[in-house]
Amino acid sequence: MAGIKALISLSFGGAIGLMFLMLGCALPVYDKYWPLFLLFFYILAPIPYGISRRIVDDTDSASNACKELALFLTTGIVVSAFGLPIIFARADVIAWGACALVLTGNVVIFATILGFFLVFGSNDDFSWQQW
Repeated sequence: MAGIKALISLSFGGAIGLMFLMLGCALPVYDKYWPLFLLFFYILAPIPYGISRRIVDDTDSASNACKELALFLTTGIVVSAFGLPIIFARADVIAWGACALVLTGNVVIFATILGFFLVFGSNDDFSWQQW
């Protein structure tokens, strides 16, 4: 039952994050949809780490190159997702208020993605790898 509560809370966090992203785009004050390009970053962020979890054997406590490369790529994607709205705001493509809403959505979405891997990342009976 704890897995279901975690899944519901993670989906609620994802919905709140997407709400902030949509508010940054669709409010009549802002009315620019350029921040929707961040959806690509939300999709791409967990992919390198998920691939490395499938390839790497976690029985070894030492770090390996595949896992480090996956963390590096994931960090690059996350930093790019935070940098893109700031670049849009500096270039006057979007307003600074929209940038603040989009950055708030980024924090919530990436915290949700991190929470997903923390809750479902262990190799127990309720793991995301079984899906």
